[in-house]
Amino acid sequence: MATIGVAIPIAEPYGSELQKYRAEFGDPMASSIPTHVTLLPPTVVDEADLALIDDHLREVAARFPSFRIRLRGTATFRPISPVVFVPLAEGISSCEVLQSQVRSGPLQVELRFPYHPHVTLAHDLDKESLDRAYDALSEYDCAFDVDAFSRYEHGADGVWRPQRSFPLAG
Repeated sequence: MATIGVAIPIAEPYGSELQKYRAEFGDPMASSIPTHVTLLPPTVVDEADLALIDDHLREVAARFPSFRIRLRGTATFRPISPVVFVPLAEGISSCEVLQSQVRSGPLQVELRFPYHPHVTLAHDLDKESLDRAYDALSEYDCAFDVDAFSRYEHGADGVWRPQRSFPLAG
């Protein structure tokens, strides 16, 4: 069995910048999780199905056009979940459609929460650290073009690593 996820990697220099902030806020997962917008949350699959899954993801990417994401400000899921994140100000609908296509066929899974594209800054930290993350990036603003998404695998060491990229070609 393998635990996979599918996500849009955040373009550089923004991905490294946001990962550095996450580490500064004290999030122990900062070095284990590349900065991303989730399309498929952690999902356990049979390793024998990875080729079929990659075929599915390749077909989705071949039909989907590139699009722009703008990240702006901060938001939180508190009190439901102790998370501070950078929300999307542009690209929300494209992410919503793309994630629904990714989560079809061999990757049809139910979500625990409604889909809400975002970039996590701090997760499961004390109130002060979450408040600091919320305040520190309240004026954050960046934009980049999305031309691919990636399949990640969760390693035995707890680190998420990209395994394959799927260029958007629609």
